[in-house]
Amino acid sequence: MNTESMTEIWVYLSAQPLLWLTLTLAAYLLAIALHRKAGGHPAVNPVLVSVTILVALLSLTGTPYQRYFDGAQFVHFLLGPTTVALAIPLHSQLKRLVAMGGPLLVALVVGSLTAGLSAYAIGALLGASAPTVASLAPKSVTTPIAMGVAERLGGLASLTAVFVILTGIFGAIFAAGLLRRLGVKDEASVGFAMGLASHGIGTARAFQISEQTGAFAALAMGLNGLFTALTLPWLLPLLAPLVRP
Repeated sequence: MNTESMTEIWVYLSAQPLLWLTLTLAAYLLAIALHRKAGGHPAVNPVLVSVTILVALLSLTGTPYQRYFDGAQFVHFLLGPTTVALAIPLHSQLKRLVAMGGPLLVALVVGSLTAGLSAYAIGALLGASAPTVASLAPKSVTTPIAMGVAERLGGLASLTAVFVILTGIFGAIFAAGLLRRLGVKDEASVGFAMGLASHGIGTARAFQISEQTGAFAALAMGLNGLFTALTLPWLLPLLAPLVRP
C-alpha cells in the first residue's frame, strides 16, 4: 500500500465520529498497562502518559482539536456522572468525616486561599499579564469550574485548562511522596490534601492508594471548587493593587 492510499484511508477514518473516542480509550488502556508494568510508580501517571500519546497523535496527523473533541466528547459528557459517583465511597466514610469536620473546614479555607492567591501573586510579581494571572489563579480547581472562574476574572479558559492539567499531574506524581516525607501518614489527611491541591487527577491517584484516601480527596475536590468559585472573583480584585505597580 503506497503513501497516497494510506493518506486517503486516514482522511476517511479521521472524519468518522468514533475514531478519536476509540483512540482516546486505547491510549488510556495503554497508559494503565504501562503504569502497572512500572509497579504503580506515580511518575508513570496514566493521565500524563495518555495525554502525551494523544497530543503526539494530533500533532503528527495535523488534526485540529475541535475535530478531536467532536469525536471524543462522550468522554467529556461522562465527567459529570463520574464526579457525582465519587460521593459513593465518601458515604462509607461519613462517621470519620463528621469527626474531622472542624479540621477539614480549616484546611479547606487555608488551602484554597493559598492555592489561588499565591498563584495570582507570584504570577503578577513576575510580570505576567493580567489575563495570564487570572487564568493561573484557579489552577487547583477541577477544570469546568476553573474555566468558568477564569473567564469571570478576565482570563483565558483554554490557558486555564492547561494550568489545571499540569497542576493535577504534578500533584498526582509528587504529592503523596512529599506528604509522607513531611510525616503526614493519615489516609484521610493525605487524601484531602491531594484533592484540594490537585483536583480530579490527584483524586484518581488517591484512589490508587486506598478507598479512604480517594474518598477524602473527592470531598476536597468538590468543596474546593465551590469555595474557589465563591471567593476568588471578589478577593482577586482586592489583591491586584497590592501586587501590581
